[in-house]
Amino acid sequence: MTQVLDKPLDLKKAPPTPARRTAHRRALLEWIAVHSLGIAAALFFTLPFVFVLLTSLMSDSQALSRDLVPHTWEWDNYAKVFDTPGFLTWWRNTLLYAGLGTALTVVSSIPVAYALAKFRFRGRKFALMLVISMMMLPPQVVVIPMYLFWAKQLDLSGTLWPLIIPMAFGDAFSIFLLRQFLTTIPDEYVDAARVDGCGELRTLLRVVLPMARPGVAAVALFQFFYAWNDYFGPQIYASENPGAWTLSYGLESFKGAHHTDWNLTMAATVLVMAPVILVFFFAQKAFVEGVTLTGVKG
Repeated sequence: MTQVLDKPLDLKKAPPTPARRTAHRRALLEWIAVHSLGIAAALFFTLPFVFVLLTSLMSDSQALSRDLVPHTWEWDNYAKVFDTPGFLTWWRNTLLYAGLGTALTVVSSIPVAYALAKFRFRGRKFALMLVISMMMLPPQVVVIPMYLFWAKQLDLSGTLWPLIIPMAFGDAFSIFLLRQFLTTIPDEYVDAARVDGCGELRTLLRVVLPMARPGVAAVALFQFFYAWNDYFGPQIYASENPGAWTLSYGLESFKGAHHTDWNLTMAATVLVMAPVILVFFFAQKAFVEGVTLTGVKG
């Protein structure tokens, strides 16, 4: 009898109560609902790209038919796209516009954002409000005077330089985004660098920028995506010169020349989208971190 009383009770094998069963059932249903919504959203954004990719690998007779999977995988469609006169030129122009424009925007926006975030001077709030107001100004409002300045005064119409040169003077959105991120860096690091004898430029390069890499990466990606997909700017300044067309504008011309060859049009579309997707895939961690931390403090 003593041995039976001294034996510890096995509580783990106790049958679950109705309340525990209800809570478990509710948690399971919530998990299914959340993941179902996630899967539905993923399919909503992924299926159009899958459709474009599969159509680009179809033959001309099969494209836009009821068949969703190619009968024969026509990989030479991509070779035909590159054989199109001007396509490689569009690639080169787009890389110049997106790459050089992104570099100029980042280099010119960082000092302004650093001054607005870490300097205390009279008119600082007014300067920040001015930057925000520039973000709210639609580009269509200033397109006519800017076109008259670049085309009539400087004779740069038919080139991409009217789109690239202004990026050397900063971008309102990039400045604001970087400023918001730099405010999350404690002022103690900057003050310690100043006490050690570092000037403002050295403090920015050696102390602030290494900690601001996610914010800089986010700004660079935003600007790269904007320049790569820009259609309005090249249409205004480069439409008269086919040698200055970018991929976004040239794709419209390609579509007009191959309006019945939907497999080639889809192949050209995939080639235009692929670099952006690859850049985001490899830099998404820094991009998400930079956007997440921006605006925590301000």
